[in-house]
Amino acid sequence: MSICKIVCEKRLLVVGYVWPEPKSSAAGTRMLQLLHTFLQAGYSITYASAAAKSIHRVTLAEIGVEELVIALNDESFDAQVEALAPQIVIFDRFFTEEQFGWRVAKVCPDALQILDTEDLHSLRAARQRELKRLVKIDSSVLSVSTIAALNADWMKDANEAHREIASIMRVDITLMISPFEVDLLTQHFNVPAASLFYFPLLIEKNNPSQQEIPPFHGREHFVSIGNFRHEPNWDAVLYLKEHIWPDIRKALPQAQLHVYGAYPPPKATQLHNAQQGFLVKGWAEDAFEVLSRARVLLAPLRFGAGVKGKLVDACQTQTPSVTTTIGSEGLLNENNNCWPGKIAAERADFIQAAIRLYTDEPAWNAASHKCEKLAAGFTGFFTPDFISHLETILENLAEHRRNNFWGTMLKQEMLQSAKYKGLWIEAKNRH
Repeated sequence: MSICKIVCEKRLLVVGYVWPEPKSSAAGTRMLQLLHTFLQAGYSITYASAAAKSIHRVTLAEIGVEELVIALNDESFDAQVEALAPQIVIFDRFFTEEQFGWRVAKVCPDALQILDTEDLHSLRAARQRELKRLVKIDSSVLSVSTIAALNADWMKDANEAHREIASIMRVDITLMISPFEVDLLTQHFNVPAASLFYFPLLIEKNNPSQQEIPPFHGREHFVSIGNFRHEPNWDAVLYLKEHIWPDIRKALPQAQLHVYGAYPPPKATQLHNAQQGFLVKGWAEDAFEVLSRARVLLAPLRFGAGVKGKLVDACQTQTPSVTTTIGSEGLLNENNNCWPGKIAAERADFIQAAIRLYTDEPAWNAASHKCEKLAAGFTGFFTPDFISHLETILENLAEHRRNNFWGTMLKQEMLQSAKYKGLWIEAKNRH
């Protein structure tokens, strides 16, 4: 019997790509929500990562989560996992599962393995390639078409898609943040629905940010926000600077655009131009405060995947937004008229909508009121079903795995190929 079966129950190991930064990205918020969900269910949690500890990270010990520094391509990880004997292991993104999944399977074969995708990286990469193709034809193109992704032809030849979907098939369950991506995997890549669980980015009830929201006349200026290390965000800032803001500023010469985001590189801060009203502010200590002061959020996301945290935050502060279909993806389950602002398909539409929301109080109020309805669909009521679902799978793990023949096959192949690659790197590092 595995050592993992003879120790206390309710132990979770999270193998993180980075240390969680909820004030820097939606991914950090999502991870913290997962940790709180398991804490509330009575799990003892260890969060392990090989990444450097960043200045904006949450100190996990303060919420009762043990922090563990691990090494890549090192057998010390095997001993650490064996000592922890987790009942459940979560891998933060598919490349973390590639790196550590075979080691967990070797040491704790009876542990439930979960992949948290955050978003489909292969979808984001494919859309970025498509955008580069379109930009060669017209540099002002606002966004790639999400419909193109439904055909998935331009994903099937991509290495990222092969790797990511193989990882999804290997683990016991994969957590999905976007209904669009669930449909893409099940309908176009034949991933079994039983292998996926929809767990959205949640909104806390009675969030302090929802109290005393300033009205139309209590706000000023436009805002853009997003981690600069995330390529879709950086592309959006450049697009604002070159193709959106000049026309808005011409129509509204007193307006300003305040650009916030963690880790602004020199190339971003160099865009700051007070004379043009384009102000690169950098790190935002409190994103809710920043959004609640602004009149309109601008998010011209031309590619990407998953759910965009900035647009969820805007809903919580009742801040109208102008974005693209890519930006609204995963949040909108009805028609575009339900969006609290505007989903624009063309650059001119984006600019016109931004100006109207900024200047037309009735239009602004109508959009602001839609925020509450959209946010209501993401209030945290998924937690009991989520834990119950995982524990049911855990109780019937052998049967669950028998029903996933292709995943078992891929796991066996991965165990061998990744094992020997990892051992080769480990041996090389010793010399």
